[in-house]
Amino acid sequence: MQPFREFLKKNLLLFDGGNGTEFYKRGVFINRCFDELNLSDEAMVTDVHKQYIEAGAEAIETNTFGANRLKLSKHGLDDKLFEMNHRGVEIAREVTQGRAYVAGAIGPLGIRIEPWGKTAREEAREIFKEQAKALLEGGVDLFLLETFLELSPLEQAVLAVREICDLPIIAQLTIREDGSTPFGTPVEMYTKEMSSWDVDVIGLNCSVGPEAMLEAVEAMAARTEKPRSTMPNAGKPKEIEGRNIYLSSPDYFAEYARRFALAGVKVIGGCCGTTPKDIRAAKAAIKALKPVEHGGQWKQVTVEAAPVKLVPQVEKSGLARKISKGEFVEVVEITPPRGCDPSKVLKAAKALMEAGIDAVNIPDGPRASSRMSPLALATTMERETGIESVLHYCCRDRNLLGMQSDLLGAYTLGIRNLLLITGDPPKLGDYPDATAVFDVDSIGLVNVVNRLNHGRDIGDNAFGDPTGFFIGVGVNPQAHNLDYEIRRFWYKVDAGAEFAITQPVFDPEALLSFLEKISHCRIPIIAGIWPLASLRNAEFLRSEVPGIYIPDSVMERMKKAEEKGEAAREGINIARESLLEVRDSVQGVQVSTPFGKYERAIEVIKAMRDDE
Repeated sequence: MQPFREFLKKNLLLFDGGNGTEFYKRGVFINRCFDELNLSDEAMVTDVHKQYIEAGAEAIETNTFGANRLKLSKHGLDDKLFEMNHRGVEIAREVTQGRAYVAGAIGPLGIRIEPWGKTAREEAREIFKEQAKALLEGGVDLFLLETFLELSPLEQAVLAVREICDLPIIAQLTIREDGSTPFGTPVEMYTKEMSSWDVDVIGLNCSVGPEAMLEAVEAMAARTEKPRSTMPNAGKPKEIEGRNIYLSSPDYFAEYARRFALAGVKVIGGCCGTTPKDIRAAKAAIKALKPVEHGGQWKQVTVEAAPVKLVPQVEKSGLARKISKGEFVEVVEITPPRGCDPSKVLKAAKALMEAGIDAVNIPDGPRASSRMSPLALATTMERETGIESVLHYCCRDRNLLGMQSDLLGAYTLGIRNLLLITGDPPKLGDYPDATAVFDVDSIGLVNVVNRLNHGRDIGDNAFGDPTGFFIGVGVNPQAHNLDYEIRRFWYKVDAGAEFAITQPVFDPEALLSFLEKISHCRIPIIAGIWPLASLRNAEFLRSEVPGIYIPDSVMERMKKAEEKGEAAREGINIARESLLEVRDSVQGVQVSTPFGKYERAIEVIKAMRDDE
């Protein structure tokens, strides 16, 4: 066959349709690893490829879309990675016999990478490269990188392939009905970015039907000189008797194949729901057409971004102003009520404000418990009492889009101080069967908020005036794997964290040692302090609350005090001593209020003030 790049200069190229659709029709359930069929049912894979070749496909993709280490490990098949990919290419080559190009299919990893996830870009690239090497050794003609939800992982897949070869690459995103990516990146932005990569074709596939995809690839034409590809779904499936059925006809798909060609698309194929019948009809519709360059005259479109005025840290909040000036801050943590009556918390907040406390820290479902919304409580408290809040915001209960909506709403309601945490999994709480989301972890969430502070959303779209959140994060000075905790802490700082609050400290020496290890830290540290209420309270924290470490010496003091009926007083003494020992090494204190007894927090802070 003619080399791919030479062929594409003068010809349209017709790809195959949905492999998964054909496997499903043959009785393979969607919860099974389709890639594994390369080893367990070669005859089925061969038959699917053969039908697409007979329908007129000039290129087919290998059955390796999910054959990367991470996705295969979910099926216990990661040790079969090389064999599965290599055999996938061999099967395709045995079918094509030189009559069609074989494209090595690589899909997303199924995880989030930087800036949203904890997987580094370089790590993701290595995982992609591992699969790409196996496909290359199998003898692919080109690579098809498809169904990516966002630019960052797709770019790493491109770089991975380019590190091992110079074979042609088709790079494809998936989109929503409006042409933007699932993360909201608009067509003009992703087209510009993809056009700068070392790839041969850029395009779109999956998620939407032909009509929405036509509008998107037409919009791409005005913003790129690269050849474009499109591989839409057969349309929108309808649920009929419990099954998702695509009702669009081959004639409908063929008509849009013709329209794609007239719009200047060079590579046309199908994705979910498309079949050999659709490809055969598309072949008939475009066989007499010649390639149209860019669907019209190409022109460069430049969009000038308006300058964004960022909110200086000193202007973000009262808490931010004090910390920016190097002043010592005092924060008290109050847990939201389980019901809908905030009166006790509001009473406590008023007392704390009168005592000169700078802010009230409001946890978000501590230990995965179900309580009043911390956002509702924070806004009510600030409105009713005037004291600032530090709003905990965790990743457990909302997806990425919901988080962004919440955060923009919180800023509109006047919330300025945030403590961003990953959150405890539901299995630790009152409702262990509740579904956890965890689209991102705390590092990714810091990236989200920092981007909002720069006037850009998760799709990198400018939205006008930026937010001015004061970004805080949690850190555990006594984590079991301290090196890992420190590494994650630095990731948070790099992502945009501006202050940190530690887990409750019962061993001052451990905190001081931790502070030495991060002595070049660029953000202020606020020490968490917990006045133990009783021996039972100490035992519970030590044994059942993740991240809390209470040394034997403290347990022994609480035991002796309990015997004398003085455990609550001893808890305050321990808290005061711990605070005094670390005071000069931190820039603030956060005192927790066991069982809502805010008076104990005030007592600890006043004792510290008296000892100054």
